[in-house]
Amino acid sequence: LTLRQMEPPANPGDIPVELELTVENVESALYQLYFDPEMERKNVAQKWLTQAQTSAQAWQFCWALLGPDKLPEVQFFGASTLHTKISRHWSDLPTDQHESLRMQLLSHILHFSSGPRMVLTRLCVALAAMALNLIPQAWSQPVADMVRAFQPQKPDSEGGSGAEATQDPHAHCLALLELLTVLPEEFQSSRLAQARRAQLREALAGEWAAVCPMLRQLLQSQDSSNQVKEKVLRCLSSWVGLDVPLGESHELVQDCFTALSNPELFDAAVETIVNAISQPDCQRYIDALVNLMPLVLGLHDQLKKAAQDGDMETSHGICRIAVAMGETHSRVLLEQVEHWQEYLALVNMILFCTGIPGHYPVSETTSSLTLTFWYTLQDDILSFEEQKQAVYLQVYRPVYFQLVDVLLHKSHYPSQEDYASWSSDDKEQFRIYRVDISDTLMYVYEMLGAELLSNLYDRLGRQLMDPQQSAVWQDTEALLFGFQSIAETIDVNYSDVIPGLIGLIPRINISNVMLADTVMYTIGSLAEWLADHPVMLGGILPMVLQGLVKAELSVSSVSTLKRICRECRHDLGPYAQDILTVSQDVLLKEVHKSSQCMWLMQALGFLLSALPVEEILVRLHTLVTPHVQQLDTLAQQEPNPSNKQSIIHILGMMSSLFTTLDINRQADNLEGASSPRLAPMQLQYLFTLIRTILSKWLDDSEVVEAVCGVFDKSVRTLLHDFGPMVAQLSGMLGQIYSAFPQASALDLARQMVHIFAGEEHHISNIRSLIELLTSTTLTIFQQGSG
Repeated sequence: LTLRQMEPPANPGDIPVELELTVENVESALYQLYFDPEMERKNVAQKWLTQAQTSAQAWQFCWALLGPDKLPEVQFFGASTLHTKISRHWSDLPTDQHESLRMQLLSHILHFSSGPRMVLTRLCVALAAMALNLIPQAWSQPVADMVRAFQPQKPDSEGGSGAEATQDPHAHCLALLELLTVLPEEFQSSRLAQARRAQLREALAGEWAAVCPMLRQLLQSQDSSNQVKEKVLRCLSSWVGLDVPLGESHELVQDCFTALSNPELFDAAVETIVNAISQPDCQRYIDALVNLMPLVLGLHDQLKKAAQDGDMETSHGICRIAVAMGETHSRVLLEQVEHWQEYLALVNMILFCTGIPGHYPVSETTSSLTLTFWYTLQDDILSFEEQKQAVYLQVYRPVYFQLVDVLLHKSHYPSQEDYASWSSDDKEQFRIYRVDISDTLMYVYEMLGAELLSNLYDRLGRQLMDPQQSAVWQDTEALLFGFQSIAETIDVNYSDVIPGLIGLIPRINISNVMLADTVMYTIGSLAEWLADHPVMLGGILPMVLQGLVKAELSVSSVSTLKRICRECRHDLGPYAQDILTVSQDVLLKEVHKSSQCMWLMQALGFLLSALPVEEILVRLHTLVTPHVQQLDTLAQQEPNPSNKQSIIHILGMMSSLFTTLDINRQADNLEGASSPRLAPMQLQYLFTLIRTILSKWLDDSEVVEAVCGVFDKSVRTLLHDFGPMVAQLSGMLGQIYSAFPQASALDLARQMVHIFAGEEHHISNIRSLIELLTSTTLTIFQQGSG
């Protein structure tokens, strides 16, 4: 029976909160909870049932709900009520009733051993909660008593439970295992005082001596069904969480390895072995760990076959075991010098898992499990004192060079046809996987040093010189990806291979988008090196500008140009014309999305800042004019959503330009005060336009924020050169804030106070602005409180 077949009570009606606590009323409430379509009535039933569980009568009615004629859902509520009473209201039960409660619970568990499963599990949890209340004083040998209660009895023995126990020994065995599995789980999930938790942990760990031999016997027995063996594995997994000593159970863990050859038990065996050997406490039992090592290594053939057959589940499971062994205990196992070959074999087994055939995450999901292992092993090797470290490096450096090859191979993109068929989720997982590989390569550099860069450079050189090899774009992309991973975070200025790499890059055919992206990012990662070696810029900049005109390379090419303009600005004079021409062209043709246009304007701000001041003014005028003209056209139009976005976009580009345009630094370096500066005339025209825009968009916070952004950035850039505009800007800010108070106007006002309040001829404008802002704000507060 299921609840779908549950008959409605004769008179369902509403469940009033003060209803009498009877079995019939509990059943009616359960029906209302499960089947009433109205949420409010369900909630009333839920509330009443919760109160029923906490009532004193619950000790009695729970047994009636467990009657054999009741529906499973009703029985489940009865068993849950028992657990609630035992775990939360234990003190309500007189001590002289403890024994009868225990006997009743055991009797019901035996009765429900054949099902329903959900009721059986809940009754086992209730008995486990009871055991935790009584151990160790009032129940000194819980496990032995539980095992005895479930022993098959001879038919002539006394006692009703014994007669029942002969009915289905298999079901009783499963019920006993369920009970022994939930006992540690109930301990882990119970809220206990620290001293009581420590006392119980010790008592339960003492019970392991009674559990372990029985689990071994069941796992080894020919008569045990797969169902029993799976329960044994889950039971061991549960007890391992109590830090039971591996020294006393390593033989049982060894037996679990046998279960790996049984497909039905494979998943449970993996989970159990991983849990057992991942306990940090295991390190106290070095002999036990060493004894387990041949068993882990013995899985290598099964692993290879699984990889060959594309059996992802098996390779994933075996890899988890190898990594748990290698990562949790790497230092301990490294120190077992007489077993160094076994540990090296384990490391090579994990290397095989890292390089497992297939493309992550589509045709394999195993390799990502291994990456943190390589960090741990490297940290442990490098933590040894120098002489010891040298010995280990001799053994493991070659393994790490192999690892680099494997990681680069795993970072390969699939063919474009395959990649196009991947879901967006798979593509995102692959992107994250490559970031993880990149981080690992960067970390490994600490162990392998400059030799790693030379290695990558030699391979790239051979590849680009050989037309057959360079036809496979993924190989080139992977090597550049390796370079970029290292150069992105590690100072490569000393490296003697970078000039050669810069020389090789222009030979790369960037017709493939993914390769071109990586080329761009690699150039970007070398921007600081180029600043120290500006003579190399001429060979590399044309490639970046070539990428800039392609929409599909938008993010990589713009971010790379920005890095070069920031780092190398003092050496870009000879290339300024080309950079500005290509940039202006892509901006007017709207090749890039809005956010990349902002980055590009920031790049041009860096570039212009380093030019002679006279040149800045001319080039700035050429750069800004087309956009200001477009803004002029938009300012005349009536407001609509499309021209709103265009206005915000152009104002955003102006803000971005002013963010990085640093003219004062240039002018300060010149002798004499007569040097030309950016005249506010350029801003005056923009200001007039902005007034027109504001007259139409004053109540739109996004447009106002974009307007304030332009002035905020230009005030910071021009500082005191902005002086002639202070009066107009103060007036405009007052107008904005009075009409539509918002944070962006206050942020800009703060900047102006910061820069101009100390100057005699600006003080009256600034004072008037502050008075207006203050009175407007106070009015808002008064309206709010009224």
